[in-house]
Amino acid sequence: MSAAAVAVWLGSVVSILSRSHADRNVYPSAGVLFVHVLEREYFKGEFPPYPKAGDANSDPITFNTNLKGYPDRPGWLRYIQRTQHSDGVLYGSPTAEHAGRPSVIEITAYNRRTFETARHNLVINIMGTEEFPLPYQAEFYIKNMNVEEMLASEVLGDFLGAVKNIWQPDHLNAINITSALDRGGRVPLPINNLKEGVYVMVGADVAFSSCLREVESPHNQLRCSQEMEPSISCDKKFRAQFDIDWCKISLVDINRVFPIYITRPEPGNGILPEFGLYDPPSETLMSRNYFSDFLITLAVPSAVAVVLLFILGYTMCCRREGFIQMVHHNSIQKSSKELRSMSKNREISWPLSTLPVFNPVSGEVVPPLHPDNYETTSMPLMQTQTNLQNQITIPQQRPSGKWYS
Repeated sequence: MSAAAVAVWLGSVVSILSRSHADRNVYPSAGVLFVHVLEREYFKGEFPPYPKAGDANSDPITFNTNLKGYPDRPGWLRYIQRTQHSDGVLYGSPTAEHAGRPSVIEITAYNRRTFETARHNLVINIMGTEEFPLPYQAEFYIKNMNVEEMLASEVLGDFLGAVKNIWQPDHLNAINITSALDRGGRVPLPINNLKEGVYVMVGADVAFSSCLREVESPHNQLRCSQEMEPSISCDKKFRAQFDIDWCKISLVDINRVFPIYITRPEPGNGILPEFGLYDPPSETLMSRNYFSDFLITLAVPSAVAVVLLFILGYTMCCRREGFIQMVHHNSIQKSSKELRSMSKNREISWPLSTLPVFNPVSGEVVPPLHPDNYETTSMPLMQTQTNLQNQITIPQQRPSGKWYS
């Protein structure tokens, strides 16, 4: 292979692995919702054509976004992409403190089937505005929307149009959009086309309309406490497209919450003041002797134990009450030992066959069948008259009469 062919091949390989593009500048305003869509169609053209015709349209593409030189995005900027076949969206609400400092966002697109990448930079130049912040802000909770659906320009425009119709302000801007999951909401079940829900904050330059104030009435507050839907006269202007939970609406007049300062302090240069050189401790420091600490640790508990033992001994041996208790305890102990010794010497009761028998006729006591010295081990199982040597015949009383023989 010639040198020219090798150079062309290396160039094609590098272009397949990664492609960088020129920076793109955007100019959002502080205090106004910023939305930037990362379109898959735009990045598909940056990848080399795939051999199979028609397959490029279904390539799964994901995006990675970060502030240049840092692993993550700025704190006010968020990113969402629902699936690998949908567009990504960067959105957020920059504040006045971010104005005047451009933020370079590195966007890297990954083709998950061919493992190709494309990268370009998005330069966000935040512009300050005299209208920031708008003094009257209202936050709505929309139950039938996901955040990426609400970020679409036509959907957001329809919502702002409905709000402007009931509020009638001169200036109306969307300030921020937040998913209900970021507010502690639960992930909905994948049934009946349930949505996550989204919070939309808008700002205006005039006071809240009477329709927005209806939710603050005692009747509606009571219905909200009972988890019932309040009665709002202007709800029909939203009901066709947006399902609003009026119990979660938030109305804020920032003039009453905190004062607005037109002038801001000049930011510093970001360098800490000089504190001099670090002076580490000397290597010749004397080691600490812990022997005294060891003695104190053992001596104090030992002294307390000795004092308690002395008090207990004095109470039990020298005091009259203690002596009486000791004598009483000693007598109980002796009685217990005596009872145990007597129980050991106690004879076992003999069976009834070995007890003496009383003759009711003669009054004579008949000895038992077996004397005490009788060897029972040699006694046969079936006894006869010869075996009963010690058996005494009990005389029987004869009846009187001449016919008795």
